[in-house]
Amino acid sequence: MTIFIGADHRGFELKEKLKQFLLNKGYTVFDKGNDHYDETDDYPDFAALVAKEVGEDPDNRRGILICGSGVGIDVVANKFSRVRSALANNSDQAFSSRNDVDANVLCLAADFLDEEEAKKILSVWLQTPFSKEERHKRRLRKIGEIEISN
Repeated sequence: MTIFIGADHRGFELKEKLKQFLLNKGYTVFDKGNDHYDETDDYPDFAALVAKEVGEDPDNRRGILICGSGVGIDVVANKFSRVRSALANNSDQAFSSRNDVDANVLCLAADFLDEEEAKKILSVWLQTPFSKEERHKRRLRKIGEIEISN
């Protein structure tokens, strides 16, 4: 699995730690920025870069996005076709986002998570498969229909 990661200045430090965590676990990771701390950067830029990559191959690619609240990057990522982005503040939400919604982008709030909690959330999210239950597949088909019609 290929993972694309990105963050603005508020998420930069956590991104760097999670990137190393993922590399140590053997994942292939592409950092879409920022590549340095820049307090004037804007989260939509990095969220768009990651979401575009994931949307090109949503079954085999995953995205990790980090900003202060996690909300802004989640909003941006969900603008892209075939991207199902989820803001998870705990491991239970991370599990549900994969099990029920087959989320392919995980958004994290650097202002509200410490490194260890973020690693726990990320680990659960990456290890949880989509359940493929019919009710969840039905709901995802409806989401796809909405994407096509708008």
